[in-house]
Amino acid sequence: EVDPSLQALESRQEEILKRLYELKSAVDGLSKMIQTPDADFDVTNIIQTDECSPLTTNGADLDLMLGKDYGALKDIVINANPSLPPLSLLVLHSLLCERYRILSAVHTHSSVKSVPEKLLKCFGEQAKKQPRHEYQLGFTLIWKDVPKPQMKFSIQTMCPIEGEGNIARFLFSLFGQKYNAVTSTLIDSWVDTAIFQLKEGSSKEKGAVLRSMNAALGKTSWLVGNELTVADIVAWCALQQTGSANAAPANVQKWMKSCENLAPFSSVMKLLQ
Repeated sequence: EVDPSLQALESRQEEILKRLYELKSAVDGLSKMIQTPDADFDVTNIIQTDECSPLTTNGADLDLMLGKDYGALKDIVINANPSLPPLSLLVLHSLLCERYRILSAVHTHSSVKSVPEKLLKCFGEQAKKQPRHEYQLGFTLIWKDVPKPQMKFSIQTMCPIEGEGNIARFLFSLFGQKYNAVTSTLIDSWVDTAIFQLKEGSSKEKGAVLRSMNAALGKTSWLVGNELTVADIVAWCALQQTGSANAAPANVQKWMKSCENLAPFSSVMKLLQ
């Protein structure tokens, strides 16, 4: 039989290790915030949201894709200009919350004088905070005066990813979908087309893209194949922000309704009202 005193000692040791783990997680979070140059945000205007645990989670996938760092929460920090909010990143945030336990936060940087209330609450109302170590991924959005969205994943190495399309690709990769070379190329092509032609192009370019989308959506339910990809997310958001949605042809209109039937899209639509 196991000595009761030995069992008590083991239990005490496990409790101490648990507390050390929680302390390390808290210190890691503080150190990351101190080391980032965005630490000068206006702390008087913060809304933090802790999303509910999703129905299905798979921490092993994140460890495989992002690397395992014991006792540290993986953090994504995005800077975005409130004058042109990156809607695709908000849709992807909602989708990620359905898959993982996300610690979400919205901050206002000191370079921005004011931010609409709906953008401050773009991740929902404030919820009860859980211990930091219980989450799988940190997702922080900082409204800041920047020319284009910027994302930092590893605060220590400080290698930012710029551009809404590139950040959207990174975030969508966290779902772990695998595509062949042709499909991956088509998805990338549609993302670039949505950003550089549909969102930033001339009226002639936008018209050409809508015709191409209409032709593609006449063959498949989504832009690439029969399942939602990052191409659909970025293209839908570009249409919404450019005001081209009403002029879209029949197949595109049907596709847009399919997108809007999904909760992450319909919640973002409220920001446009």
